[in-house]
Amino acid sequence: MSLLIAWLLDLILGDPLWLPHPVVLFGKAIAASDKKLNQGSHKKLKGAIVAISLISITFAVTFAINHALSQWSQTAATAFQAIVIFFCLAGTTLIREVREVFRAVDRSLEDGRRQVARIVGRDTSRLTEQEIRTAALETLAENLSDGVIAPLFWLAIGGVPAMMAYKMVNTLDSMIGYKTERHKDFGCWAAHIDDIANYLPARITALLMILAAGKPRLISFVARFGHCHASPNSGYPEAALAGILNCRFGGPHIYFGQLFPKPYIGTNDRTLNSKDMKTAVRVNRIAEIIMMGILTTLFTFNWAFFN
Repeated sequence: MSLLIAWLLDLILGDPLWLPHPVVLFGKAIAASDKKLNQGSHKKLKGAIVAISLISITFAVTFAINHALSQWSQTAATAFQAIVIFFCLAGTTLIREVREVFRAVDRSLEDGRRQVARIVGRDTSRLTEQEIRTAALETLAENLSDGVIAPLFWLAIGGVPAMMAYKMVNTLDSMIGYKTERHKDFGCWAAHIDDIANYLPARITALLMILAAGKPRLISFVARFGHCHASPNSGYPEAALAGILNCRFGGPHIYFGQLFPKPYIGTNDRTLNSKDMKTAVRVNRIAEIIMMGILTTLFTFNWAFFN
């Protein structure tokens, strides 16, 4: 029940700006740790302690609250679980943002650059129209894994405490998990933990996308190009979408003033358009529905077995 309520809330609301979000708190804790500890010697050790501590605290606090509410009122526990799941899902908001990117770049190049800067970490000031659309679709594919399938995967593995802990893992990686001069040591553990946490979800996401598109032959395409990415995981959902759209993703990008060489995913460097965006959104939604169906069935059988 809590899963279905949360999913429906995400479909309807997305991430409302007026609603306080735990990721904001996560970000403040990470930023404070980065400012205070990312200096001097033993940066890698200090970064490891920060990452493991914040993830463990997140899991423990969520577990304690959930357990206490379960002892007091099952209704209260269900409501808490629904809120946590809602906060951890990020499917609808990103889809809305990607749609806005395509609308913006159709208006002007500068509008497109400003809009895509909201959802990517790379330097957008020199992106072409094609690169803007490519960046938006790459992010959409990655977000299906990081913002929907992976949280649901960890919900199935360890309930809402594991799901919330995963959200901390993902936030740590997005803030300090870069190979920049400042974070290559301090964020090393955050990046590796994120790689481990997303290893299976990323590959499950690619498979769900292929199923959603009804193109099982793309499994070999994903196997060929899935590893063509700086991340050991992000390339798999990107490869699935590149195969579905018959296009090319990847290539070198600038992050924080540094050029990061990235291999290409796919070979067809064709021009992308709004039709491609609509196809990508449809595939995302169907993949999400398939995952929801799997989890709902799993939880229903689990409830029936133990009751």
